[in-house]
Amino acid sequence: MNETNYHYLKIPVLIILSILLVASIPVLQSGDWKAPKEADALKNPYKGDNEAIKGGKKIYATMCVICHGEKGKGDGVAGAALNPKPTNLTTTTFHAQSDGAIFWKITEGRAPMASYKATLSEEKRWQLVSYLRTLKQ
Repeated sequence: MNETNYHYLKIPVLIILSILLVASIPVLQSGDWKAPKEADALKNPYKGDNEAIKGGKKIYATMCVICHGEKGKGDGVAGAALNPKPTNLTTTTFHAQSDGAIFWKITEGRAPMASYKATLSEEKRWQLVSYLRTLKQ
């Protein structure tokens, strides 16, 4: 096989690999979403602070309820069309995470959930974590 023929083989292979990668994205995201271990070391400076919880509740009402629902069960009106579905924030699985892991997820996001690193200050993200801790079954 000469160099010219080799070049023509690379193009279909690259196209096939690209299609497989794009098709696998929903599958890759369907598993558990785990924060990195170092996120567990992050400590909530507002843990148990009632004012922080009130602030977090306001943030939740304006930014989260649309997908996660009024009570945090992942049943918000916009959440119905999302894949993966919004997390049910009332489950024992959710509450088994460290505050740092929840903070990391809010900060970094994962499609379809946006990153709130640029939208919410660090203080507001911790307030939101504090409020989410009050959502239990």
